[in-house]
Amino acid sequence: MSDIRERVHACAAVVAAPVGRCLDLLADPRTLGRWALGAWGTVPVADDVWRGRSLFDDGEAFVKILRRDELGLVDYLVGGSADALAHRISARVHDGTGLGYGAGTSLVVLTAWRPAAMDDDRWHRLKVTHEAEILLLKGLMEGAAPAG
Repeated sequence: MSDIRERVHACAAVVAAPVGRCLDLLADPRTLGRWALGAWGTVPVADDVWRGRSLFDDGEAFVKILRRDELGLVDYLVGGSADALAHRISARVHDGTGLGYGAGTSLVVLTAWRPAAMDDDRWHRLKVTHEAEILLLKGLMEGAAPAG
């Protein structure tokens, strides 16, 4: 694992939606259960902790969402139980105007960090999953998300 691509993965989409709308969707645990293939159908289980099921193996995933508007950042603490959560996934939203994409657009980036114990097959699945999830997010943000 000497290559940086084997420790971190990022994917992005330009979205025809403003930053606030994108952050609202990313930070909504009910909506998470519509785009996160590893945490499908989220339900509350504890203070700010939600449980979803993997579409791959039906395993349980627990998630706590931390939103930081001033940074355009949403962090996801994930784990196999509600009391064993670790920061492994982040979403970042940038105003597309300042990047030349036009008014009312956003650049949305998903980033994942690979834990040392994650095997190559699981890491590959996570990377491919994020590539699909960024497309699901783009569709939700541009169509199904409420105006922000």
